[in-house]
Amino acid sequence: MQQPEFESLEALSEPARLALERGDYGRCQQLLAPLLEQHPASSPFGGQLRLLLATAQMGQGNSAAAAATCRSLRACRDASLRSQAKDLQEVLEAPALERPREWSMTLPSLGEVQPLEGQVQALARRRRRRLPPPPPAPPTGPTTAPLGFAVVAVVLLLITALLGGCVDLNTSLRFTAPGRLQISQTSQSSTGSPLPWQRQLAAGLQSTPWTLRQNHGQLSLKAPALPAKQALDLLTATIQQGATLAGVDLPAPQFRLQERNWLLGVRQEFHGSVDLRGLQAWPGLELTLTLEPLPQRAVRKAEPLPVQPLPPRQGRSSTLIWRLQPGALNQLDVSCWRWSRLGVGALVIALLLALVALLQRLKLAAGFGLPQLPA
Repeated sequence: MQQPEFESLEALSEPARLALERGDYGRCQQLLAPLLEQHPASSPFGGQLRLLLATAQMGQGNSAAAAATCRSLRACRDASLRSQAKDLQEVLEAPALERPREWSMTLPSLGEVQPLEGQVQALARRRRRRLPPPPPAPPTGPTTAPLGFAVVAVVLLLITALLGGCVDLNTSLRFTAPGRLQISQTSQSSTGSPLPWQRQLAAGLQSTPWTLRQNHGQLSLKAPALPAKQALDLLTATIQQGATLAGVDLPAPQFRLQERNWLLGVRQEFHGSVDLRGLQAWPGLELTLTLEPLPQRAVRKAEPLPVQPLPPRQGRSSTLIWRLQPGALNQLDVSCWRWSRLGVGALVIALLLALVALLQRLKLAAGFGLPQLPA
């Protein structure tokens, strides 16, 4: 119900965005002025408007005003906007480094430059007298590998792996009721700061059922209890979007939940397939899938790594953890019963009534007769 209202607010700021893209920073500030009066800095839309204003002020070279605009976003309720404003403020308020004099080259004025025509002619005559030595013979034999370039390439690859792969991604599937699932996902950066793809993912999931929470390098996503197919489609789309933003080309994961209702309970069969053969095993990269409540005996197949149960604790149901292995095809098959309290209660009552009827019949057959009121 809030998506049309959000689209109408986006339409209000569209002229200012277009002016900013054209480089017309003064026009952008004029268009933003009436909107800033209507929307305070504490609202998410007001925070977006002030980020546009700070960008326009930076384009005009007014870094002090842009930093003041970023400081006004400390009262914004949107954690992602507060984080972006804080990062931008730190960049604007960073001290300027002095350029060493040796890094600059001063050109003399043209009046002080001596004519070089005579010097060039004399140098040419001197070179004609002294012929250059013949060039050396071309090298033969095997070519030596450029060691310096190889070292630089390895260092760049290690930096890329550490910045992009040092993340712990945990996805949780909770079977709340027959036919319904609740999904949550947590990505934790080992650097303690949010990664670029985490910020882009949080911005792209604003209009989805996910509830987002950004705490430094930890991004938490939680969806309400949804029908099974809708929840699994949401999880598939989110994983694909996160892989695209991280620059990893992966096939779409396959998740399927089949249920059969037998009145007394529901037979559930879950199948998950995540193809990570295109993902390298980077150090610090941890991918896990948590399923609860689910006993270990329900697992029928887990490849290539086995499923590990969590130690039982007070107040927590049985939980399984399945670690995904990069560079391999990960498959999981689970089958279990979800007993219906209403169905099992009805069966117990029917059995008790049948037992009472049987005892009454045995009593009559023994000659005790029907129960009578006292005289």
